[in-house]
Amino acid sequence: MHWPAEFLRYWHYFAAAGALILSILASAHAVIYKRDPRSAALWVGIAWMLPWGGALLYYILGVNRIRRSAVLLRGDRAPFTGPADAAKTEPHLSTDRLPPTARHLGALVRAMDHVVSRPLLDGNRLTPLVDGDAAYPAMLEAIKAAQQSVALSTYIFDRDDAGRVFVEALAAAVRRGVEVRVLIDAMGARYSWPSITSLLRRAGVPHARFLRLFPFTRLVTMNLCNHRKILVVDGRIGFTGGMNIRAGHWMNRRPTDPVQDLHFQMEGPVVAQLQEVFADDWQFTTGEALRGERWFPPLTPVGPVLARGIAAGPDEDFDQLRWMLLSALAVARHSIRVATPYFLPEPAFISALNVAALRGVTVDLLLPERNNLPLVHWASRAHWWQVLERGCRLWLSPPPFDHSKLVVVDDCWALVGSANWDPRSLRLNFEFNVEGYDPALAQQLIAIFTAKLDRARRIILAEVDARGLPARLRDGVARLFTPFL
Repeated sequence: MHWPAEFLRYWHYFAAAGALILSILASAHAVIYKRDPRSAALWVGIAWMLPWGGALLYYILGVNRIRRSAVLLRGDRAPFTGPADAAKTEPHLSTDRLPPTARHLGALVRAMDHVVSRPLLDGNRLTPLVDGDAAYPAMLEAIKAAQQSVALSTYIFDRDDAGRVFVEALAAAVRRGVEVRVLIDAMGARYSWPSITSLLRRAGVPHARFLRLFPFTRLVTMNLCNHRKILVVDGRIGFTGGMNIRAGHWMNRRPTDPVQDLHFQMEGPVVAQLQEVFADDWQFTTGEALRGERWFPPLTPVGPVLARGIAAGPDEDFDQLRWMLLSALAVARHSIRVATPYFLPEPAFISALNVAALRGVTVDLLLPERNNLPLVHWASRAHWWQVLERGCRLWLSPPPFDHSKLVVVDDCWALVGSANWDPRSLRLNFEFNVEGYDPALAQQLIAIFTAKLDRARRIILAEVDARGLPARLRDGVARLFTPFL
């Protein structure tokens, strides 16, 4: 191919003009559509500092392209939510169920009734499962006892000792005539190679990958992952929390890279909400609608916990988790306990935690001392002084790495699930959490939290301030990338 001589003579002018146009377009899009002004400012800077490359990075990483149709996701969901909706708990009834010291949490119920589409449900039982030692046997036993259906959604499904055990249990369920569906995030499926999907395929287990696209188009959505962990068996027993399927969680088998974590077994009407979220994601991915009592049987009260499922994501569920956490911090009167592996709070959360501490609320933040993502750990350290200077208490749990996610407020309200305290969970990932109101459940979780706290080391402001200049610079630079971590 022969380029015109005039073009070759002036190609650098055309290149400069093209870079200018792309920088203007990327900047304009960021200014108009980015809700966080810090993120918008950073993308504008990248677009202008890196001609061509900055605009391309914004196109790949900065633009949210997930636009799941409300008709596709919700159009035939009324039959699914019908049975659970009959058990809806009115705010004044939930307030009456709470002890006198926690009646103020009724304000949190009312706030969430306006934010979350799913109702608060009475009559649930939530059982904490510490590490894979407790969670995996319970999950596998439920799958082995399944008679009607098994729905499993996970971010990571490794092809290791743990993954193969789950594949065997799922395959056996298929051979018994149980309807099985397995959904794995397309990025999470690549954490081990070869992927677990080939084993599932050979075992005849119906499965799909969330956002499985062609290589180039996958680049533009790779920043948006299905981080949910949901298992529902026969529509009656549910499991959710922070645990993926990988050998590192099976602590008593002495894995090479052990990881502590927390999962939950759930029974009662709230299980229908776990199933509904899975059905939404499965239909979005495959086009198949899961209907009928095989997936959504009638559910009766089995326990004392008021519970509600909260689906969060960059689509129609955008900001639900953020509003819930801010509301919980605002109503707290006595204590706030937070355990999270990734603590990269935005200014609103820093302010809410500090205001709570200034009001006399005891605020304890439990983070891992050694993070599996060094860049995230450095960026997190750059935030610590902002909460320590107003009276929040910060603790570091010793290895092995603790992946647990937990929030307990005023010894009565708890939030459990897959979300972390970072921009990825709050803005980008598809997450699932469950809020629960029950003093007995809260005491169980406080006991777990306290046991971790007893082994942890408290960090004070003087220690953070004593970091050397190289560490401060490293942490500060890492903090600049917070919107993308």
